[in-house]
Amino acid sequence: MATLPASARHDLTDDQWNLLKPLLPAQHHLGRPRSWCRRGLINGILFRVRTGVPWRDLPERYGPWWRVYHLFTCYQRRGVWSKIHTQLLSRAHQNGQLSWEFSVDSTTSRGHVHATGARHDSHHRHRDEPADHSFGRSRGGWSTKIHLAVDAGVCPVSCVLTPGQAGDAPQTPEVLDRVQVPTPGPGRPCTTPLRVLADKAYSSRRNRSYLRGRGIAATISQPADQVGHRLRRGSAGGRPPAFDPEVYARRNVVERCFGFLKHNRGCAMRFDKLAVQFYASVQVGCIRQWLKRLS
Repeated sequence: MATLPASARHDLTDDQWNLLKPLLPAQHHLGRPRSWCRRGLINGILFRVRTGVPWRDLPERYGPWWRVYHLFTCYQRRGVWSKIHTQLLSRAHQNGQLSWEFSVDSTTSRGHVHATGARHDSHHRHRDEPADHSFGRSRGGWSTKIHLAVDAGVCPVSCVLTPGQAGDAPQTPEVLDRVQVPTPGPGRPCTTPLRVLADKAYSSRRNRSYLRGRGIAATISQPADQVGHRLRRGSAGGRPPAFDPEVYARRNVVERCFGFLKHNRGCAMRFDKLAVQFYASVQVGCIRQWLKRLS
């Protein structure tokens, strides 16, 4: 019979495991009894995301390293990590713990040398894998950008990956379109926040028109060049967009969320060759934040 490994720092607590266990796919036991347990493998995945160590260097207490890696990739290919994140969002919404005021921003994760060398045909072999592997050269070198929508409770609601040189503003519609929070019973999931807060990098006519079209209030600061251009046009420049500095101050939650997320070194630096696997690592970090909040 499988036994639990000795508890280690950052392993799931009993409360967190009791919250996560019902959200995992059912296990089908065939053949001989296993000498490892799924809780140990999940803790091994969390350990790897937290520390960024190579899979082969995982401590033996979590089970065979290849079992841990297989479970991670199996859940990634089946979309299990996304489903768990969505179910945690639904639970938070039902408990009144999900705020519908979102802050949007991005952070950069530098690429480690271990993240290089992905096959050129990986986007044909792996579903949803982009041809560029979400890798790009920015000022800091090869990197990937993580774009998040974060609620007022400092927890991530949706995530998008882009190459490091990609701009922030064009990703706003995709980040918000990925918000899907199921509600109990029949009906469509909740998708529309009440307000979106963002810095001046997101100030564009396209974004403001998109938010206005969906009935979402916007608190986005304007860069100096946009303000100057409007003033130079006089009355033809129109009225300035509504902006409340006190509301804008609440945008700090997204910066704090990135700080918590980057406690996971597997998110702060990219060690995964494939974008789909790095996205799964980021989702594991997001899931861990929600488990801490809900347990």
